[in-house]
Order: sequence, then structure tokens, then C-alpha cells
Amino acid sequence: MERTVAQKLESLMKLQAIDSQLDEIKKVRGDLPEEVRDLEDEIAGYETRISKFTGENAVFQEEISKNKIAIKDAEKLIKKYQEQQQNVRNNREFDAISKEIEVTSLDIQLCEKRIREATFKIERKNEDIEGIKRLLAERKKDLDAKKAELEVIIAESQEEEDKLMVVRDEAATEIEERLLYSYNRVRSNAQNGLAVVAVKRDACGGCFNRVPPQRQADIREKKKIIVCEHCGRILAEAEQVAEQEPAPRTRRSAASAE
Repeated sequence: MERTVAQKLESLMKLQAIDSQLDEIKKVRGDLPEEVRDLEDEIAGYETRISKFTGENAVFQEEISKNKIAIKDAEKLIKKYQEQQQNVRNNREFDAISKEIEVTSLDIQLCEKRIREATFKIERKNEDIEGIKRLLAERKKDLDAKKAELEVIIAESQEEEDKLMVVRDEAATEIEERLLYSYNRVRSNAQNGLAVVAVKRDACGGCFNRVPPQRQADIREKKKIIVCEHCGRILAEAEQVAEQEPAPRTRRSAASAE
């Protein structure tokens, strides 16, 4: 059976009332949920940095190992050249081998320099890692404290929140999918969580912009869904402002008129 616009608006107002109650419950938690998320993100960032620095240290360590192997190979080569020098037949061969020994010695010096540089980098990274670990330990303590505080607050209202969520789910089933999607979209963009409001004192109950009289009349008729042209909220009802009767004329005012 097709539901009337009035019934649809009634269901939307019911859902809004439930969501507003849920918002009030969550408001008691203050900024704690956001603070917990921020701390979790910060901790994840520190852990990522530690993992990155540890990986870089592994690369530096591998470079040190390669250079140490290169030094051992070069030392063996120098020893071989020195043995060859004992059996040279002329100065020309002696000078050529001496040149090879010199070049290989320079290679050893270069490897040693690279080892020192990599070792220095590892030391610096280890210092950074230790500093981050100290920060990480502090932030984890803060997170545990914030979580414990939040759990206490949640526990105090969890039963009520669970009941409201059941009622909300039931109320949401009464609203057609397209309308429910629009409601949730408007609500998610509204700072005060209001997607369905009433017109009071000629103004939208959400953004407080003026609503023209004719539009208010249309809202009261409830023949179609009307939204605020300024904020997009659903205008579910409009209060009827009673017309004031003119004040009775006194004798003096009547005489003045004459």
C-alpha cells in the first residue's frame, strides 16, 4: 500500500527523534572517540617509521657485509701480487705489479670509508628508532588511558544505546530506500545532525533562513516532500502563527479619530 506524504514525514520525524537521542548519548563522550582515533593513527605512524628505519638499517648492514667481503678479496689479491713481485724478471714488471697493489689498496680504503659511513648511518637510525620507541611507549600509555575512560562512559549508556539502535532499525524500515538515503546524506553533512526540521517563527529550524509564507502553507498541507532551499533539510512541519486581533479602541482614541 502506497504511503501518504504525511505518513512518510511522520516516519522521518520519528527517525530524526531517535537519531537525536543517539547524538545526545554520544555527545557525553565528548572528543574522546576522536582523541582515541588520533592516538591510534599517531601510533601507527610511529610503528611505520620504526619499520622503515629498521629496513634501511638492514640495507646498510648488507652494504657493510659486501664491503667487508670486498676487503678480504682485495687483501688476498695484494698478497698474491706481493708473491709475484718476488719472481719478477725486470723493473718494468715490478712497477706494474706495484701499481696493481696501489690500486687494490685504494679499493680497500674506499670500502673502509663506505663501511664507516654505513656504520654512522646505522647509529643515527638507531638513535632515531630509540627516540621513536620512547614516544611510542608514551602514546600507548595515553591510548590505554583514553580507551579505558571511553569504555567506562560507553558502558554507562551502552544498554540505552543498544535499545535505541534496535528501535532505529525498525523505524528505518518504514522509510523508502531513496528517501532514507537522502535523509542519511543530509544528516551526515549537518553539523547538528538534523536532517528533518520544523519551520518556527518563519525560519528553517536547521539553518534559520527565512521560509516564505506560501512555502509554509505547502509544508502544512503535507502533499509533497519539501526541503529548505538554503540547507537542503527536509521541512516536515510549520507552526501556525495565530493572527493577532486588533486592540479595542478607547474613547480617547475614538475621539481623536473624530
